Amino acid sequence: MSDAAAAGEPSGQTPDFDNLTRDIADVPAVEVITTVAVHLMSSAAVNLGLAEEGAQHKDLDEARKLIQALAGLVTASATEIGSYHAAPLRDGLKSLQLAFREASTVPDEQGHGPGEKYTGPVHG
Repeated sequence: MSDAAAAGEPSGQTPDFDNLTRDIADVPAVEVITTVAVHLMSSAAVNLGLAEEGAQHKDLDEARKLIQALAGLVTASATEIGSYHAAPLRDGLKSLQLAFREASTVPDEQGHGPGEKYTGPVHG
């Protein structure tokens, strides 16, 4: 199946990039940031084995990378998106950091877990 067909475009036609660009321009930055953060959280949770059939998807190396990226995004954008949006993202991030610590057979030293260089040490 071609990319155009997968995107719902009839074969032989290209997407309307002008409309796509205009649509993206209409999305507020806070919505883009929170959407990306939720995708990072979801992917990290799956890689921590927290999804159904979690053991088969567990990959702590991938989870570490995703949590690190999430921590950087949340920390850097918190002042821009405001506490109303940042607070739940911080809570989700902390939950993932604690889940990572629990899932690790050899836990990182306090303050050296994924994202902790941005958030500081995470305590349960």
